[in-house]
Amino acid sequence: MKRYLITGASRGIGRAIAEKLAADDAMLLLHGRDTVALAQTRKAVEPHC
Repeated sequence: MKRYLITGASRGIGRAIAEKLAADDAMLLLHGRDTVALAQTRKAVEPHC
């Protein structure tokens, strides 16, 4: 299983990349400035964080 660090994961392209990689069964480390939006992204890809 590959591991990825995604910056800007709280919205936009960063979130889309996180969702795509999670669908491909990757392990993710998410980073973003907006903690509320980042928590929503984390919840969407939960088993992969």
